[in-house]
Amino acid sequence: MSLRPKLNAVWLTGLCLILTACRSGEPDTSVPSEIQLARPVDVILTDQGRPAPSILAEQQVLHRGNSEEPQTLDPHLASGVPTANILRDLFEGLTTTRPDGEIVPGAAGRWNVSRDGITYTFYLRPEGRWSNGEPLTAGDFVFSFRRAVSPATAAAYGRMLVPILNAPAILSGQLPPDQLGVEALNELTVQITLSDPTPYFLGLLTHATTYPVYRPAIEAHGDSHVRPGNLVSNGAYRLRDWLPRSQIVLERNPHFHSDDQTIINEVFYYPIEDENTEFQRFRSNGLHWTHEVPSNQFRWLESNLSDALLISPWFGTYFFSFNLTRAPFIDNLELRQALNLAVDRSILTEKVSQFGEIPTFTLIPPGTPDYPSPIPEAADWTQAERQQRALELYQAAGYSLEQPLEVELRYNTSENHRKLAVSVAAMWKQVLGVRTRLVNEEFRVFLQNRALRRNTEVFRAGWIGDYQDPFTFLELFHSEHGRNDAGYNNPRYDRILNQISTERIPARRRNLMVEAERMLLADQVVLPIYVYVTKRLIDPTLKGWQPNIMDFHPSRYLFFVRTQSDTSSPVPGADSDQPGADSAGAEIGQETVNPS
Repeated sequence: MSLRPKLNAVWLTGLCLILTACRSGEPDTSVPSEIQLARPVDVILTDQGRPAPSILAEQQVLHRGNSEEPQTLDPHLASGVPTANILRDLFEGLTTTRPDGEIVPGAAGRWNVSRDGITYTFYLRPEGRWSNGEPLTAGDFVFSFRRAVSPATAAAYGRMLVPILNAPAILSGQLPPDQLGVEALNELTVQITLSDPTPYFLGLLTHATTYPVYRPAIEAHGDSHVRPGNLVSNGAYRLRDWLPRSQIVLERNPHFHSDDQTIINEVFYYPIEDENTEFQRFRSNGLHWTHEVPSNQFRWLESNLSDALLISPWFGTYFFSFNLTRAPFIDNLELRQALNLAVDRSILTEKVSQFGEIPTFTLIPPGTPDYPSPIPEAADWTQAERQQRALELYQAAGYSLEQPLEVELRYNTSENHRKLAVSVAAMWKQVLGVRTRLVNEEFRVFLQNRALRRNTEVFRAGWIGDYQDPFTFLELFHSEHGRNDAGYNNPRYDRILNQISTERIPARRRNLMVEAERMLLADQVVLPIYVYVTKRLIDPTLKGWQPNIMDFHPSRYLFFVRTQSDTSSPVPGADSDQPGADSAGAEIGQETVNPS
């Protein structure tokens, strides 16, 4: 029995309570309200579950706001939610997801799992092809898995593959990549051997790190294999054009195994980092889908664009993190605790973010199925009690109102991130007297400085789970993980993660994960703020998507319907300025970085 409905119910209950609280007060009048959306016709499905041709709009071209410019379209090197959105259109792993988020066959039409949960045998679709028409083979997956764990590749999420036999030793350089527990039994059969049963393994295979890459293109073009004309992919779409900081254009891949089921012909992704710019593009029919919406427009959007506004739970957490490798936070637990307790999360969610985000004191979202979150004692205190304790810890750390902490808080370009950073800095100032210097950086620079721990002290972060299991959050802080930007290095924590990876008894595994999170929170590695919700505007004539807590919405499932006036869905006009040209930069995060 699926536990997802239970999880959604928990989050939606909290969501409804917070949304109700946010509706008080005068409406925001900073945005004119003349916009009106066309009414779509009702969706009629055929016996095959597809939309009836009579309701489809004549033009099927999708324009999606996507927040950030991708660092790369190499699935083994990429990071961040916006890039993952594009990669899900370009590539397909052994498994994939339906519109509701359920795991279904992808490049593999079916699979078998051994009784002991160790051996997975995947049978590729005979009709599987690369975008250049060449057959997709088991050998392609073997090459790609080996590349993802090779130290020479330095894959952003290579450690995700540690459940596979010999992966830890390969990642540490103790074994060569050809010793990975992935082999081709024949041209169309891939067998993966795990070290221990891994409950979330099929979900892990939907992540970009497990996507196949085309070896001849990599060998011929090197890092440029991701450019238009060079990139060969196996998903529903192929790359047609990439104009940096302007747009990425995808077109249908005629060689995709289910191309006859794909309706959207072209997808334009725009790296619009400023939410207000993106909002105005949507209002002027320049976008069908926004990545986010401005947090200060909630009441106006609810009143004027309720048919387009979508808010739903998301398996992720927004937090700030400390650089534990340098002053002032190295070996200063009291200072980190003081800054944590001085933050009023209720004010941040109700007055600043304003879209139903759920305040949290934990890293892993409360309500995760079969996971009892280790709620810190301070979560039950009043904010006044937290502030009093924060002042005591601040003084114990060697600071005072007369000798205040001077600290840098770094965030990537985004109006919503800026507002939260300003508010947190104000709280630190009011409660403790901290002097905070805010630093705003373009997304790529921000990620580079975080990863190298260069000039960072406190920085915005966040994580959207790659699969529905708490381990996707916990593994980020392993001392050798590529996204451990805090520099957390606790041998005991690493040992617990290794135990979690090998534990076969579910109850013991769960208890180990709770212990690991409790350790992270006690060491004050992160400063959790809230549980994410997705918040975007979607053209009402765009159908086929369904809310899901992973927020996966591949374009192959989407389609436009006609309006009640029997006209096709509005197509963005050719503005004189390119979308995204006037934006400055941003981060998902999966990391949300995933919102990191």
